[in-house]
Amino acid sequence: FLEDLPDVDEPVWILGACYDLKTKKSELLSDVRSRLWFTYRKKFSPIGGTGPSSDAGWGCMLRCGQMILAQALVCRHLGRDWRWDPEKRQPKEYHRILHCFLDKKDSCYSIHQMAQMGVGEGKSVGEWYGPNTVAQVLKQVCLCFISNLLKMCSRCRCIASPSQRPLDWRPLLLVIPLRMGINSINPVYIQAFKECFKMPQSCGVLGGKPNLAYYFIGFIDDELIYLDPHTTQQAVDTESGSAVDDQSYHCQRTPHRMKITSLDPSVALGFFCKSEEDFDSWCDLVQQELLKKRNLRMFELVEKHPSHWPPFVPPTKPEVQTTGAEFIESPDKLFESEEEFEILNV
Repeated sequence: FLEDLPDVDEPVWILGACYDLKTKKSELLSDVRSRLWFTYRKKFSPIGGTGPSSDAGWGCMLRCGQMILAQALVCRHLGRDWRWDPEKRQPKEYHRILHCFLDKKDSCYSIHQMAQMGVGEGKSVGEWYGPNTVAQVLKQVCLCFISNLLKMCSRCRCIASPSQRPLDWRPLLLVIPLRMGINSINPVYIQAFKECFKMPQSCGVLGGKPNLAYYFIGFIDDELIYLDPHTTQQAVDTESGSAVDDQSYHCQRTPHRMKITSLDPSVALGFFCKSEEDFDSWCDLVQQELLKKRNLRMFELVEKHPSHWPPFVPPTKPEVQTTGAEFIESPDKLFESEEEFEILNV
């Protein structure tokens, strides 16, 4: 636990923020507590009308996917420096974000919606997910082609020279599924993996151990810091538009740590770019910190779509046959524009 941190001089990194344990421990704990924490829930309406009413035992990676998406929404609407205080009134944007993740079929990012999306990826409701499948459920991009991302994140579909790019940019959550080894993480990737948590755009990592999913938010020395979804709580029943009882959506216990070498090699990296400048900065950091300094690269970042690859086709909403948990918009839209938050997939 964080209260028993190793006695090292190394700083703690949490989603792009650096903390000195000797002087900033309270700020560190406040940062961790402010992250939205989604866990197993029970006694919600059956998924699909006749499916399970609890995700205990199978929904942990979906909950981690919710956490990485919620972190992007918090950065977009509240800012990375926003902190949760149980004694203070929270802004309306915060409650609108929470409403999107309530365990109801008409919440746009609920366990109901995500489990039904998984059907389109070949996963039955109630089946365990891996990081790659959750990344596909979130409809994000795997291999990064800069020109394709610019096409998707720009309201104008025609991207020419930088001087001709449109000014209207849609915030981007980029999820990159990787496998950093065969049966265990290859040590040659560890330093580059840690560098990802130092980037200001860091949105965390999906991963864990076989059949145990965790949401990793930082590291200290050779240990990862993570939020654990394996706690079963009662589903929160809240009327549309009303404030959410949010005590159970923040981990007020100290989060867990694990050795990086114990990590399963299958992970998904998350990054949030609010603006085009933010995306360009991320590309520069990837080139400087991950690609140029090390011979063995975790992933490739290229400028243009390779000519020998099939043409890039922007993704559309998946057509999945459901049994009651239809893909519907939340009645309380999170954004003024339904196209403000871009989701990618190739």
